[in-house]
Amino acid sequence: MSTKNSNNSKQSKDYIQSLDRGLQVIQAFSEKNPTLTISQASEITGLNRPTVRRILLTLEMLGFAESKNKVFSLTARTLTLGYAYLSTQDIWSNAQPFMKDFVAQTGESCSITVLDDTDIIYVARVPAKRIMSINLNVGSRLPASSTSMGHVLLANLPKEKLENLIDKMDLKKHTENSITDKEELLSILSVVKEKDWAGIDQQFEEGVRSIAVPIRDAVGKVIAAINCSVHAGRISKEVLEKEFLPILFETSSKISKTVPVTYQSTQF
Repeated sequence: MSTKNSNNSKQSKDYIQSLDRGLQVIQAFSEKNPTLTISQASEITGLNRPTVRRILLTLEMLGFAESKNKVFSLTARTLTLGYAYLSTQDIWSNAQPFMKDFVAQTGESCSITVLDDTDIIYVARVPAKRIMSINLNVGSRLPASSTSMGHVLLANLPKEKLENLIDKMDLKKHTENSITDKEELLSILSVVKEKDWAGIDQQFEEGVRSIAVPIRDAVGKVIAAINCSVHAGRISKEVLEKEFLPILFETSSKISKTVPVTYQSTQF
């Protein structure tokens, strides 16, 4: 949603501000911040302390949060919010056999993500039986600007929405290869759009490179991205592109054919 559309929504008589604020507080918790005090949640969300306090206490009463010594954390019940999405999207379940075939052929991990603002969220994943330093599961979030799947999803956005998201991004330097210039990122995304796939070489984490291609719905609209992630010391960029990319395109095509005509993506 663009900033303009977001502001229009907030001015609508149907807009519920308290729900908006409640969701902001829930999203303040993360892998980096699994527990929060009222002050910390207030600082992250930008909401005042009394409002955050009421929201956290309400979440606790509803069973979505718990507290100890005035420090709050989410409970397992919050998983039902994410499961509600996954349970209504059979396409991610239907994708699993094709992803497993890909992993069997390549010996490397395979994941599917969708775009959420400036991040990607994992909705399906089949890991390889190798240890990698990034622990990724369904629900994990990574910055779209530093990931191959993020590049595929960003590149297929309408121009105005892409520019709005780029403006919002904080392009951090995760590694020496990280892209920190917004104009450079836009240029790279233009190439990704043209060739219909993206490749990342150790931009988010040292030693990890990946390729990604789009997943499309029945009318050809990009609804998600699928990738192959490997250890840079074991698999070269040439092998990724020449050997794995064709298999990844084939896997994506098979998954795309399972997307029902009635599927409606809210991303783009």
